Amino acid sequence: MYFHRLTVRFLAALAIGAAASLLVVPRTAGRDKETVWSYDGGVFMDTDGSLPNGICFRVKGRVTSNHFFDELKRIDKIDANTVFERRNQPVADFPDKLLLEFILYDTPCGIKIQDTASRTHLTREMVSELHLSLFWKRGLELRPLLTYQPVDFSVHQIFPFNRDAKDVPEKLEWDYALEVFSAGVPLTDSLVMVIRTPDGHVAARVAARL
Repeated sequence: MYFHRLTVRFLAALAIGAAASLLVVPRTAGRDKETVWSYDGGVFMDTDGSLPNGICFRVKGRVTSNHFFDELKRIDKIDANTVFERRNQPVADFPDKLLLEFILYDTPCGIKIQDTASRTHLTREMVSELHLSLFWKRGLELRPLLTYQPVDFSVHQIFPFNRDAKDVPEKLEWDYALEVFSAGVPLTDSLVMVIRTPDGHVAARVAARL
């Protein structure tokens, strides 16, 4: 599915960059016999991507589903399998539907920050040509996910700190929301998102993993 065919919403104040540290909060219990990971707020994703023309970009997102992830915990025990619990009750599968929200924006390549005015930015045309694929990953197996549908989409301009700056190239951010059907999918599976160029080159890949 092409990105530009997804339809309209901006991820309000996507503080995912700051909130990403809340994805997993490990702590030990019972004399280090287990480690507990909390998923309040959903499952967060964050990765870098690049295009063959040298432009780099960033993808930030999260997976939520009403209050499903509230108080959801993964417990890794040294002498037993990993289990998922909510209020001491076992949880095995994802809910029937998940909401995948993510943003895409260009960013300087590498550590050295380039002059904003001198580097090339993502354009509407470039992003409209990208392809999105979703998969469920179990071990090394990737299963194509075909049962999802667009919920919202928007593109908005990122303005420079100096609003009076002249001849500054347009810099944009693309915001997406997809409804993913996940009935019967175990929590041990990961939701993988792959962004490809028209010729099949993998521009970015990231997973929502519990």
